[in-house]
Amino acid sequence: MTAAVSAASSTALRVREVPRGESLRPFIDFAWTANAGDPHWVPPLRVALEPALDRARHPFHQHADVAYFVAERGAETVGRIAAIVNHRHNEFHEDRAGFFGLFESVDDPRVARVLADAAAGWLKARGMDTMRGPVNLSTNEEISSPGVLVEGFGTPPTVAMSHNPPYYAALLEGAGLEKAKDLLAYWIGSPIPPERLVRGVERMTRREGVTLRPMNMRRLQEEVAVMQEIYNSAWARNWGFVPMTPEEFAYMAKDLKSVVDPDLCIVAEKDGVPVGFAISLPNLNEAIRHIPDGKLFPFGFLKFLWHKRKIASVRIMTLGLRPEYQKSSGIGAAMYLRTFQVAGERGYMQGEASWILEDNFLMRRALEKVGFEHYKTYRVYERGL
Repeated sequence: MTAAVSAASSTALRVREVPRGESLRPFIDFAWTANAGDPHWVPPLRVALEPALDRARHPFHQHADVAYFVAERGAETVGRIAAIVNHRHNEFHEDRAGFFGLFESVDDPRVARVLADAAAGWLKARGMDTMRGPVNLSTNEEISSPGVLVEGFGTPPTVAMSHNPPYYAALLEGAGLEKAKDLLAYWIGSPIPPERLVRGVERMTRREGVTLRPMNMRRLQEEVAVMQEIYNSAWARNWGFVPMTPEEFAYMAKDLKSVVDPDLCIVAEKDGVPVGFAISLPNLNEAIRHIPDGKLFPFGFLKFLWHKRKIASVRIMTLGLRPEYQKSSGIGAAMYLRTFQVAGERGYMQGEASWILEDNFLMRRALEKVGFEHYKTYRVYERGL
């Protein structure tokens, strides 16, 4: 009898918060367990992931409270989740929404339920009335994109986009969460647009007095300041948006500086004044996927450099226009078009634009005008507390 009780207790399911000071290694490593065997999953680079989770180092944690939870069955980790109170979000939107993120789980509804309940309880104790996610860690600090993949499992994710087992949506819905919003990814298979489209966009930009130029790396600090201003005004009315602090924007710019191609970062100007920008990156996941343990050093860096030379696609990560120019999709289409013309000249023969809110019809029309097609859907869920 004693042996039977001992065996049962050793396999009992529990969830616990990882206390400050304890290693996050089991929390981090579980992503490899959950996605083992998926040929399309791309491991995160630990050198980028670990600082983002560090509550003492990353600027996001200056205005957010974050707790990390793991689900354990005996000595085995079977799931993880983060609970997040983003105070800037609640101040900006005047609500009490909490978030969960970094969700990973074995295919077991009980595991998903205890993880969701743990995050919900932590958020409710801090005055939140809604739990939304996954958001990883915010829409500004994206360890990976928000939502769980619900459509488009047959291809790998592009850089900084999410990928997960197909059963995640069912797990979250079984844990009492409902759809809040879908986010879309668009794909284009050729950088060579129809000549009639090129002529049409050129006529539009001449008519509106808009010129396009690459980002000036010699004036990077000034360029970043302008982009931050445009970003915070362009997305101000978007669902889930939170203005970025100067510290957050500087942190992001520092990360991008080592991998960005300035010619793939387009600034739109009218009468010499910047009115919009688009930032694109080579799809670094094409190289990162060859580093299966996520460790860049000491040997992963050599693999990364070798495979980086062969990257054949790009991702348009963000495109924004000042509010007074948003009703015309022409400038957006022009920036998308210029990006892929430049990308083609550099040997990037295809690419993704992501992520796009499902109800952002102006942006979706601009993409479709240039030849992009919707091919992946990510879903953000929510639950009342």
